[in-house]
Amino acid sequence: MRVLGLLSGTSHDGIDAAVVDFTLVGDRLTGVLQHADTTPYPATLRARLVAALPPAATTFSEMCELDTLIGQSFADSAEAAVHAVEGPIDLIVTHGQTVFHWVDGAHALGTLQIGQPAWIAERTGVPVLSDVRIRDITAGGHGAPLIAFMDELLLAGLPGTPAALNLGGIANITVVPEDAPLTAYDLGPANALIDAVITETGANDLGYDEDGRLAAAGTIDDALLAVLLADPYFALPSPKSTGKEHFNGDYVRRSVARAGTAPSVVDLVATLTEFTVRVIADEVRRAGITRLVLSGGGCRNPVLVSGIRAACPDVDVDLSDALGAPADDKEAILFALIGWCSVNGLPATTVAGTGARARRILGSFTPGDGPLQLPAPLLAVPRSLLIEDARR
Repeated sequence: MRVLGLLSGTSHDGIDAAVVDFTLVGDRLTGVLQHADTTPYPATLRARLVAALPPAATTFSEMCELDTLIGQSFADSAEAAVHAVEGPIDLIVTHGQTVFHWVDGAHALGTLQIGQPAWIAERTGVPVLSDVRIRDITAGGHGAPLIAFMDELLLAGLPGTPAALNLGGIANITVVPEDAPLTAYDLGPANALIDAVITETGANDLGYDEDGRLAAAGTIDDALLAVLLADPYFALPSPKSTGKEHFNGDYVRRSVARAGTAPSVVDLVATLTEFTVRVIADEVRRAGITRLVLSGGGCRNPVLVSGIRAACPDVDVDLSDALGAPADDKEAILFALIGWCSVNGLPATTVAGTGARARRILGSFTPGDGPLQLPAPLLAVPRSLLIEDARR
């Protein structure tokens, strides 16, 4: 079964796509990555999206327009991916764009992703699975981190205490010990605060710290770093989730005011980068992690990655490419995997990761050109996952 996974993450800079051909043999699932790419949002659309995100106020009319425009952008990306491979796509899975993740203390109460999936179905004629997080939340979970399901399959059988760390706007981690239950949760910000500062100050036109240049040029503000590390979120037990509702530009301004300092832009970026490193390193030590597998956009920031390596000298730190899942494409592969599970009647969550009462089949289907026809349900979730990159 060939599935196209689509998402735009908490960095909201564009749409990642991955076409994966899945084959199940016994209890082992193999996914062959046949195509992957990233389509940046049009600059005007990204600017409108950023302006509407919390803590900004917005309107129903703006949300309606963004829902349509983002849905059309996802349809553009889907159409390009469909044309990039030979043969039909059986299913498209869209995560859409998260605009709000409602968490009250340690409980997730709701989540909202926009990007109307019907635009994708109409453009491609392929059935679409969407709205994949909310079913877990209704079962008492956080709807995040969904990547824990894939991480558990990828890390299965590795010695010691391996963990997978995704460095998106928000950092999430999955820890899979040999002799203890899995744990997974959102650690806190990875790129979110850095991107917010760069966007709001106009430090560059990219909206992120390209190659870590700003962080490398700055000096860490120790007083501000202490304020950031004292955030009560880090003391919450797992499972837990967070987002830009909490970690945003206003959060940085409040933290600077509490620290009583006045850092320059480069010093601020350097401090926020070190903040991410420290949060990760503290958790790695606490969990006794022996191998850390990185993925996500933050892997392209050498200051961040080298900082993690330096802060975790006794830990084997590498990219998820070593497990067959390219670091830039891993989340898009995840949503393709979720689609394969849902269409086959299988849950694609792990209770230890999201905190739900039980595992749930995720998402809602939008038919393509014809009636929606699902195969007979499978009886059991695979026990392991092998990703092969056919592009190599």
